[in-house]
Parts: sequence; structure tokens; C-alpha cells
Amino acid sequence: MEIMLAGLKRWRFLLALLGTSMPVVGYLIGANYHAFLVAFVIIPVLDWLLGNDPSNPAAADMARIEEDPVFRRILYAYVPIHLGLIVWCAWAIARGELPPAQSLGLALSVGIVTGAQGITIAHELGHARSKLDRWLARALLTSVSYGHFIIEHNRGHHVRVATPEDPASARYGESFWRFLPRTVAGSYISAWRIEIERLRRLQLQPASWRNQMLWFTLIPLVIAGAFALALGPLAALSFAVQSAMAVTLLEAVNYVEHYGLVRARLADGRYERVGHRHSWDADNFLSNCFLVHLQRHADHHTHPARPYQALLHHDDSPKLPTGYAGMVPLALVPPLWFAVMNPRVVSFRTAAA
Repeated sequence: MEIMLAGLKRWRFLLALLGTSMPVVGYLIGANYHAFLVAFVIIPVLDWLLGNDPSNPAAADMARIEEDPVFRRILYAYVPIHLGLIVWCAWAIARGELPPAQSLGLALSVGIVTGAQGITIAHELGHARSKLDRWLARALLTSVSYGHFIIEHNRGHHVRVATPEDPASARYGESFWRFLPRTVAGSYISAWRIEIERLRRLQLQPASWRNQMLWFTLIPLVIAGAFALALGPLAALSFAVQSAMAVTLLEAVNYVEHYGLVRARLADGRYERVGHRHSWDADNFLSNCFLVHLQRHADHHTHPARPYQALLHHDDSPKLPTGYAGMVPLALVPPLWFAVMNPRVVSFRTAAA
């Protein structure tokens, strides 16, 4: 039985690939908002029914699990599916056979996949040491018009998380709708600053072709233009809509991950070291399969290079009442969010103090 369970856990992240079928199924059955039902109703209910999985691998097995090639191949397999899904969506909408409301639903549904799973997998690949992995991460991110995330997240967010200087850390009492424009603008500006500083160290000017921010800004415009030329303006519009949905979903997850958590200042003016207490965790088995353990976020911030399959549960990290699939809709309604989360923030801060 233990061998069977180990085998199941080894393959459970294939659900990340299965999730890409949501927009296609909706298109085939003529219900292009189907992905919203699955992502934000059915998965949260199944999360509740299936419960949590706080188990950690044995220390003796960690090296074997980290080096198992199956887990990396799942990420690689996702990339062509993701890119193909965006092209297929543009083609399906450009045909002009769908009513406007259904075309919008299809583009938004593709954005749910490219945001929830695409950016999550890009995030995982972007932390890898392999040049191939980082290039695949860039391909995924530019396909949702958010390439600068790899700069700001790795060299900005991980340094400043849970501090007022971090645009991706939501403050206590800040609604998602206030957080969203602040983090989108702040992350983009921060990425420019980080990249210009990198170029300065290399004695290069911002106008250099090696400025990644120029490429991350221009490539989405080129993609949209190529869709417009090849398939028509509706195809370009579908690309823009799925990108907007993906980015909104990413920032909703960012909002959930660090809401109200702060690092203390030390006597020398620096912030305390990042620890398990600075990220909200969720151990829901099903959503962690779809999101390749993104919800074990506390361990990710303390060990950014640790591959997703080896991320650990920590008893001392703050816990969300459910997985991201249930928390994101809650975040969109500030009164409900504050009613659920503010008491948890206060309770956790008091216990930590």
C-alpha cells in the first residue's frame, strides 16, 4: 500500500496538465465560462472534501525526490500546451462564430489556465539554475505580457517580502482592489530599476540590446501584432484579454500569499531574516497538485531553489482556511476577506509576539 501511495504522489502533479483542458471542454460543450465553475467552485469543494496533506518526505528521501526527472518533465510538458492554448484561443475567437459574450468567456477561461498554472510553472522554472528552464520561464511569462516578473520576483520580491518596500506584499487592511494597481505598477517600475542597476554593473546603457526590460515590454506587442496580421484584430484582442486575466489572477495569489504579514526591523535598521512566519500556507491536497505545491509558500521563501516536489509543510507558518482556489474569490469581496482574514492576522501576530 505504501508503495502504491508513493507512486500516486509521484504522478499527482500531472493534474497541472489536466487543468489545461478546462477552456477546451467549455468550448466543446458551448459553455465558455465553464473554467470559472471548475476553478472557483468545484475545486474548492473538492479541496474541502479531500482534506489536507501536511506530510513531508523523510529526510533520507529528499535527495532522491529532488533529483527525480519525472517532476521536471511535467513542467516541460506544460510549456507547449500553454503556448498552443493561446494560439488556439486566438484562432477560435478570430473565426467569428462565437457570440461576443462567449468569446470573452473563452479568452478569460484561457487566462485562468495561463495565470493559475502557466505563471505558477514559469515561477518554478524561473528559480531553477538551468538556462533552459529560465528561458522557458521567460517564454511563458511573455506569453501573458508579464515577462518582468522573473526579474522583480527573483531579485526584488524575495529580498523585500513582507516589508513596506515590496509591491507584491499586501498590507493589513488593504483591499485587493487597492493592492492590484499598486503591485502592477510597482512591480514593473521595480523591475526596471533592478535591470538598470544590473546593466550599470556591466557598464552598459539602458538602451542596450541586453536590457531584458526592453524585450519584456516589446515582445507582447509583437505577439499581439502578429495575431492581428495573421488572424485579425479579434485574435489580438483575445491575447490581450487572456493576458489581463492571467496577470489579475497572479496578483490575486500574491495578495493572498503575504496579506498582513510583516518582518520586524532589527536594531541595526535591517529587516529580520525571511522565515516561515512571513507567508501564508495551505496544505490542501488537490489544489497543491494543480499548483505544483505553490501553496507550500513558506518553505519556498526560505528555500527558493528547492524544487516544488520537495517543498515542506511547517507547523509554525500561518495557515489559510482553504487553498488558493477558494481564497481568490474571497479576496475579490473585501468585506468578506477582512471578516475571514483580519482576525487570523491579529491572532497570528499575537501568538508570534
